[in-house]
Amino acid sequence: MKETARYLAAFWKEEDAVGVVEVILILVVLIGFVVIFRDQITTMLNKVLKKASTNADKI
Repeated sequence: MKETARYLAAFWKEEDAVGVVEVILILVVLIGFVVIFRDQITTMLNKVLKKASTNADKI
């Protein structure tokens, strides 16, 4: 019984490291998308902010 508890404790600790690696990989992919589509994102945000500022006077 004690061996099973130790095994489960070790497995739980090991899973934490896997979660960290997954988060890091997701961040790397997101940063990659931002780098690849930087110009498109900038253009879209500029259009949205321009439209918001011109329509703010109507409120």
